[in-house]
Amino acid sequence: MHKIVVAITGASGAIYAKCLLDSLSQLQDQIESVGVVMSDNAKIVWETELGNQKYTHYPFNFYQKNDFNAPFASGSAEYNSMIIVPCSMGTLGRIATGISDDLLTRAADVILKERRKLILVARETPYNLIHIKNMETVTLAGGIICPATPSFYSKPQSIEELAYTVVHRVLDLAGLKNNGYRWGKEK
Repeated sequence: MHKIVVAITGASGAIYAKCLLDSLSQLQDQIESVGVVMSDNAKIVWETELGNQKYTHYPFNFYQKNDFNAPFASGSAEYNSMIIVPCSMGTLGRIATGISDDLLTRAADVILKERRKLILVARETPYNLIHIKNMETVTLAGGIICPATPSFYSKPQSIEELAYTVVHRVLDLAGLKNNGYRWGKEK
């Protein structure tokens, strides 16, 4: 059973967070716990891009950005994965330099120090050298950079289907069985 932290930052790409939360809602048989932390900007971006506040409708535990009493602020709570989706370059930079100034960056620090899975769904284009070096630093520390770069093999017919091509890869990286497209297999 998985214990997962989902962090949502203010980078463009709220559709990825929505699709991830939708997927996690459907994979409850594999999950013991999901804790969610959203930045203030993430809520604004969600409302701007998706036109709603449905992030409040998910059956998960939501924590405020400065709630250091959240269970995943400590390694002893044994959360085994953290997914930051979308991951802003500012968040990536704070994680890469070890700045734990809020619950999101503290949780990422905990996941890295405990040698558990940290998956950052980077959402920026183009990358500058600072972004690339920060990605290298996080990768060397054990994190996984999974850019929000959709694939087209499955011939997605909507923006949501396109977003799921990334989300299914993220679920794979987190060790969750899902029905994402598999190269060479017919659906």
